[in-house]
Amino acid sequence: MSIWFTEKQTQSFGITGKINQILENEKTEYQQLDMLETEQFGNMLLLDNMVMTTEKDEFVYHEMIAHVPLFTHPSPKKVLIVGGGDGGTVREVLKHSSVEKVTQVEIDNKVVEYSKKHLPHISSSFGDSRTELIIGDGFDHIIKSNNKYDVILVDSTEPVGPAAGLFTKGFYAGIAKALKEDGIFVAQTDNPWFKAELIRNAIRDTKEIFPIARLYTCNIPTYPSGMWTFTIGSKKYDPLDVDSNRISDINGQYYTPELHQASFVLPKFVQNLCK
Repeated sequence: MSIWFTEKQTQSFGITGKINQILENEKTEYQQLDMLETEQFGNMLLLDNMVMTTEKDEFVYHEMIAHVPLFTHPSPKKVLIVGGGDGGTVREVLKHSSVEKVTQVEIDNKVVEYSKKHLPHISSSFGDSRTELIIGDGFDHIIKSNNKYDVILVDSTEPVGPAAGLFTKGFYAGIAKALKEDGIFVAQTDNPWFKAELIRNAIRDTKEIFPIARLYTCNIPTYPSGMWTFTIGSKKYDPLDVDSNRISDINGQYYTPELHQASFVLPKFVQNLCK
């Protein structure tokens, strides 16, 4: 008998995959956490029955949330990651030699624990001397920070449960305060097929707080619709002005100097969400 998992991405649409075995199944203090071994995408982390990452396609998300802002900023030294307990974003941030310290604030220590156990390639940089891992509330950490970070990355789940507050205008305003005078932030902002209103609100709020606000996309097969967006807000540097000759080889599988520019070229229906 075959066992299949289905993520219901809307009330009438979902994505399904064959499961070889269930590695973890736990109701943590904050959310339902499952780790599955899938036949198509390797080990898969689920939070509240939503796919967070898989061994096979994780590189797309982690490279795009990290390298676009870090190559946009001319010399990022202090970076904050909110969420991202699987560790993939930390791994990519540390590929930048200018980075002196990465602070990661993850609310659920079980995400970190099981990622170290079942996703070792993704979580490989938690032990790096430049990494500070804080188990706590990212929203609270932002509020208590002032003029501290060069780059802030919001590597959150969808806006449910403990992540709901990370998609508000007040949170973006707190990020602006926590950034230095030339700081940049990026937040994952879901997909335009099912969450158009979320994207519209995120880019509108970002425009009201940051002088430069843009949306960019990538393709992630295990995320809803496969088309994913990130919203970038910058106090000074425009990601479209980056000299491709300044982008060094990060030994990745998705991000390239050409893709840095191309990811900001949006289909018309996505452009309309940004007006």
